Amino acid sequence: MDSQPSKPQKPQSVRRKFAPWADSSAQPLIRFQNVVKRYGDVVAIDGVSLDIYEREFFALLGPSGCGKTTLMRMLAGFEEASEGKVMLAGKDLSGVPPYRRPVNMMFQSYALFPHPSVADNIAFGLKQERMPKAKIAALVDEMLKLVNLHGFEKRKPHQLSGGQRQRVALARSLAKRPKVLLLDEPMAALDKKLREQTQFELMDLQQRIGTTFIIVTHDQEEAMTVADRIAVMDHGKLVQVATPAEIYEQPNSRYVAEFVGDINIIEAVVERVTPGDIALKSAALDAELRLSQFSDVRAGDTVAVALRPEKIRIGKEPLSEVHANCAQGVVYDIAYLGDLSVYHVHLQNGLVLKAAKTNLSRQIEPPIDWEDNVYLSWTPDAGVLLKS
Repeated sequence: MDSQPSKPQKPQSVRRKFAPWADSSAQPLIRFQNVVKRYGDVVAIDGVSLDIYEREFFALLGPSGCGKTTLMRMLAGFEEASEGKVMLAGKDLSGVPPYRRPVNMMFQSYALFPHPSVADNIAFGLKQERMPKAKIAALVDEMLKLVNLHGFEKRKPHQLSGGQRQRVALARSLAKRPKVLLLDEPMAALDKKLREQTQFELMDLQQRIGTTFIIVTHDQEEAMTVADRIAVMDHGKLVQVATPAEIYEQPNSRYVAEFVGDINIIEAVVERVTPGDIALKSAALDAELRLSQFSDVRAGDTVAVALRPEKIRIGKEPLSEVHANCAQGVVYDIAYLGDLSVYHVHLQNGLVLKAAKTNLSRQIEPPIDWEDNVYLSWTPDAGVLLKS
């Protein structure tokens, strides 16, 4: 009798249900307590307090010069805080040199030695600790398998692709079993497609080994993909610390709303407030603005409404019985991105709104074209009220 074919195994989920920050009894692995870093008169880190938990994949996100790399370097021991404390597993790291910390850092340049082999690059830190040769060989073999480079151990770095060199650097950083792995713009040198693939590989690797990862990046999509939580930074301060979904859907300020993802900002004045419902008036819109949101704003307050392009419905047919959250305008620019199109619509009062529409069909529907008159609308729960 022929054997029955084996059932394909269900792949393991990479992203797990994981939220120790929501547990008041959970103790953080890493704690920054009112940390300040000055370089002369320049304040690079301005009173940062932050908790990061064991097994967390955490992202420090922000533009160049916002302080994210400085914060990481203080944890690694390459910089000392001017004020405050950096704690790891309950221990104050003040005065502890980098080589005494259970932390390893993977640099943007990878910093591989060009002449030694892949295996020797991975073994470098282990040899520095005078580990027995048999144990080094076993750990190198384990790391090669972990990053899917088994069989490449005799090659030199110049014989590898950019993605493979990155894996060697990652294996070298993990070989000493650090409690925390710091990743400084680790995918900046990779092309877009390889970067996207590597992001998921990195997530899967972090889940399997259980090491706490902290990544520094200015790439919002990268942070949104890999991280359990994101800290958005600006001028040395934490602006918002939350999950990717919360950062995107509930930004706490105009800065976060504009930095993460594409956004429309509509200036408005609050007209009336009832529990869960806010009515506003904007000079840029003929119709009333309505938000189904709880807030402590009052009538007369000047605020802004953040509205993501994909939350806006766009069509060529006039709206029927819509008295709020709608607009009419003319398409003056279109970005065709394959899976969706983004329409820049110029309203009669001068405001430009961006509306995104998924390309579900292959031009079966009459397309929206340049200079078409279009109608926009959105639901009361689509926008977010911003006071700053």
